[in-house]
Amino acid sequence: MDFEYSDKVKDLVLRVRAFMDEHVYPNEGTFHEQVNADRWKTPPIMEELKAKAKAEGLWNFFLPLAYGEYSGGLTNLEYAPLAEEMGRVAWAPEVFNCAAPDTGNMEVLAKYGNAEQKKQWLEPLLEGKIRSAFAMTEPEVASSDATNIETSIVRDGDEYVINGRKFYISGACRESCEIMIVMGKTDPENPNRHMQQSQVLVPVKTPGVNIVRPMHVFGYDDAPEGHAEVIFDNVRVPVSNIVLGEGRGFEIAQGRLGPGRIHHCMRSIGAAQRALEMMCKRANERVAFGQPLAKNQSVREDIAMSACQIEQARLMTLKAAYKMDTAGNKDAKDLIAMIKIVAPNVALDVIDRAIQMHGAAGVSQDFFLAHMWAGQRTLRLADGPDQVHMMQLGRNLAKAHA
Repeated sequence: MDFEYSDKVKDLVLRVRAFMDEHVYPNEGTFHEQVNADRWKTPPIMEELKAKAKAEGLWNFFLPLAYGEYSGGLTNLEYAPLAEEMGRVAWAPEVFNCAAPDTGNMEVLAKYGNAEQKKQWLEPLLEGKIRSAFAMTEPEVASSDATNIETSIVRDGDEYVINGRKFYISGACRESCEIMIVMGKTDPENPNRHMQQSQVLVPVKTPGVNIVRPMHVFGYDDAPEGHAEVIFDNVRVPVSNIVLGEGRGFEIAQGRLGPGRIHHCMRSIGAAQRALEMMCKRANERVAFGQPLAKNQSVREDIAMSACQIEQARLMTLKAAYKMDTAGNKDAKDLIAMIKIVAPNVALDVIDRAIQMHGAAGVSQDFFLAHMWAGQRTLRLADGPDQVHMMQLGRNLAKAHA
């Protein structure tokens, strides 16, 4: 395995980094001010930065070469350092049209959508004109087991009728969110539990789609994205809105979540790296008991351990990306599970140390640390909780040596 970046990727990393330095970091305060002025509307600064990034060709990096005409032209391995740079600011991936849940939804449409669905929804998403959401998680069942999903999708002539309740549907609160991919059951009596589910495209403004409230994450509403509770009350959509076909929902979900999981991990490395850099800066500048914090052995140990953990997680992420590129997502599933377990926990460790070194300021709104910690803690649940990944990974490893 050769993890040396090509000249093309090195150039892209430098360009993304320069864009972040010039346009993103200086506007972190502006972004939050504008969000506070209008919670669920995309802030003007975001649209301004998206236009700049698109004009510079820093756009849609995430779709790998396997997606043909829709590809961003990069492999998963090549995308990793770019996602790391974007992950240093929670909202930065959207600037480059590389933000979840749109990335996963675009992957679904590119891989499984028909020509009409691609024209109507994939193309405007790729252009950054609209946003989207993926509606799977439900409050009444353990959604870490996707076969538990209870939302009903019943065919009635040329339409499907959808009824159910979802929550933590990221992106659905935003005014620019126009389409949701909804997972539910079209065949609840099928003896094969993995063939009961389907996924269907539901425009947000369809009658019966009720955005009830934004769910909070450790007290944050994460505006303008938000994590909505959504009730589907006799929602009717054309049969043509089914993705791939009835009974294929679980298959689509598995195909969607592999790349999505590793993208999250790539961004986690960036968040941890930024926290480490802040830790080092603070240790050099802050004086306690007559000397800089960096003179204390425990502080040096925290910095050293953080650097070790980040590099370990980075290398594991690159190995998983390499395996996805060379052997396919299915063969890389164990490595994807490993990094999904490791990366958020590493980021949490590093960010927690950085918070401690910043004292009271570390938990305040003056630094990105507290909000980023909340996001990384949530990531231990998103796209499958740690326990599910460990259960399946342990099963696979044990079986291999049976």
